[in-house]
Amino acid sequence: MTESNDLARVITGCKGGDASCFAQIVEIYASRCYGYFYRLTGNNDISDELLSELFVKLVEKIGSYKGGSFESWLFKIASNIFHDHLRSKQRRKKLLESQVAEFESGTTKPKQSDGELTDKLQIQLGRLDEDTRELIMLRFYSQLSFKEIAQMRAEPIGTTLAKTHRALNKLRALMEG
Repeated sequence: MTESNDLARVITGCKGGDASCFAQIVEIYASRCYGYFYRLTGNNDISDELLSELFVKLVEKIGSYKGGSFESWLFKIASNIFHDHLRSKQRRKKLLESQVAEFESGTTKPKQSDGELTDKLQIQLGRLDEDTRELIMLRFYSQLSFKEIAQMRAEPIGTTLAKTHRALNKLRALMEG
């Protein structure tokens, strides 16, 4: 049995309410989804909260999965949860302003134990707007294809490619600056 057949079997089990199948989905995707949320928020507690919410939504919405890329479907829900979180807490603007002010003031010192390059990358990702940061995370951290991202965002693949190219150029400029 192939990996996609295994995943299809697990998804069918989830649709039937099999708790062990839900546990398998959590085991397969928890670390990637947590990493996605952490790279967007930079906060362990918020990432844990969003991850929990994602898997609750998964239980609620598994019946609406009609095929195609399960990862795209799952990360679309994750993206919606992240944006809902920002709106519901009215933190989007406040979070960006406080991060920019903190980074520009130079009060943040890289953690030596985590590696200076990783810290610099996290800081520079924090300076990008949410849409740009999310696009980079979907492509390179969550490893979704350009086609999957374009479908998820309901935009032409050329637009996704162009936005990703511009996002990488912005990040490169920040990393070199």
